[in-house]
Amino acid sequence: MSAYITSFLLFALGLGTTITFASSHWLLAWMGLEINTLAILPLMAQHHHPRATEATTKYFLTQATATAVLLFASITNAWLTGQWDIQQMTAPAPMMMITLALALKIGLAPLHTWFPEVLQGLNLVTGLILSTWQKLAPLILLFQLPEFNKTGLIILALVSTLMGGWGGLNQTQLRKILAYSSIAHLGWLVLVLQFSPSLAFLAFTTYIFMTFSAFLTFKLNSTTTINALATTWSKAPAVTAMVPLILLSLGGLPPLTGFAPKWMILQELTKQDLALTAMFAALTALLSLYFYLRLSYAITLTMSPNNLSSITPWRLPFHHYSMPLSLTTMMTLLLLPLMPAIVTLFNP
Repeated sequence: MSAYITSFLLFALGLGTTITFASSHWLLAWMGLEINTLAILPLMAQHHHPRATEATTKYFLTQATATAVLLFASITNAWLTGQWDIQQMTAPAPMMMITLALALKIGLAPLHTWFPEVLQGLNLVTGLILSTWQKLAPLILLFQLPEFNKTGLIILALVSTLMGGWGGLNQTQLRKILAYSSIAHLGWLVLVLQFSPSLAFLAFTTYIFMTFSAFLTFKLNSTTTINALATTWSKAPAVTAMVPLILLSLGGLPPLTGFAPKWMILQELTKQDLALTAMFAALTALLSLYFYLRLSYAITLTMSPNNLSSITPWRLPFHHYSMPLSLTTMMTLLLLPLMPAIVTLFNP
């Protein structure tokens, strides 16, 4: 794909998300979501093989369904109440439909089954965009909705943390594992979104850093399966030494950055008298930690079988991801001591 076309599509992605950010009218928000969806479809289908085409088709049908439900619910709310304002949603039925439509768009369980299948058919860079940037606009809309059904959102979030850990246990494809990791992290984010939006934004920011590091590391090593991780030591030893720390930060182990948002989310849930909810979320995090440890074991403590006479790839061709990878890896590993200052910035 031409660099001009790629730049135009990335600009359209940013424009669609910005329109949704800035809108208080449901039609403008719907228009931003549509621009966002249509801009990423050519990026998803740029590699002409059947799996990419299948993933693009699945993504289009899923997003079109969610957007149609969202538009129908907003029209129904306008018919019942005469209001198009996002923060003036008062009818219960449209509120429920819009919540489910936004959950489908970002891949919250039990509406998550499309996300691992779509991510499996994409290359790692497009999958990174799908896992991070494409979730911003629906999350902003979910944040702007008035408090209607806290129990429903908590149930969606807990099911997401459970399915995000459970679904990744027996996977061998790295992209599917990262997809289930994204589902679990979104569950943690939605769990605290209605109680502390600033903490949810902090959790999403740290999730972006950690996911950016994981995707770019696998892109640098050209690995897409767990078995291929055993060969990464011969390609980039220094990067390979950092991968277990990145994965354990995704799992939320101290003293890495990923521990901070989960710690503060559990603290916030305890303040809201939701101790059982916090306990269940902490237990579901152990499921995710298992497959992060499995990946760490595969990349550090196993060696690839070399039955054929072949040349070990000691060096890789030059990549343009070195600077972003180093910056996000540093943030993924070393931000925990700075968390008090960061929290002060988020809560002035």
